Amino acid sequence: MALHIVLVEPEIPANTGNIARTCAATGIHLHLVRPLGFNTDDRTLKRAGLDYWHAVNIEYHDSFAEVRDRYADSRFFYATTKADKRYSDFEYVDGDFFVFGKETKGLPEPLLEANRETCIRMPMTDKVRSLNLSNSAAIIVYEALRQLNYPGME
Repeated sequence: MALHIVLVEPEIPANTGNIARTCAATGIHLHLVRPLGFNTDDRTLKRAGLDYWHAVNIEYHDSFAEVRDRYADSRFFYATTKADKRYSDFEYVDGDFFVFGKETKGLPEPLLEANRETCIRMPMTDKVRSLNLSNSAAIIVYEALRQLNYPGME
């Protein structure tokens, strides 16, 4: 088992590369849902992930429904600025999935409405709309890792 990050239609290669590097450093599995806003051989993507791509457990999916169907017994948490609950309000378990939407639009509203009880947000001032995607992913997964006592990490 492991934790999972799902990026639904990511648009910015540097964000995906940074998240891949976090996944390599933590043993978290990365799921990329097409369409991607970049080519996976993009040099910005590779540069952001440095030379850690070999250490990333990565899966590609043609839809988010495909991810949900394949991992139907898992818990999914949806990162959004529209959530009522903070990411720190939950007790995470090994195998949880953290789902992030595209940088310009976030996750689709129907998906959020259907999963309101597991939508999570990070507290922030009203001076910005949101945090950077790669920062958000790191903050949330490190909270889950902290709760699990950093499995497999020193």
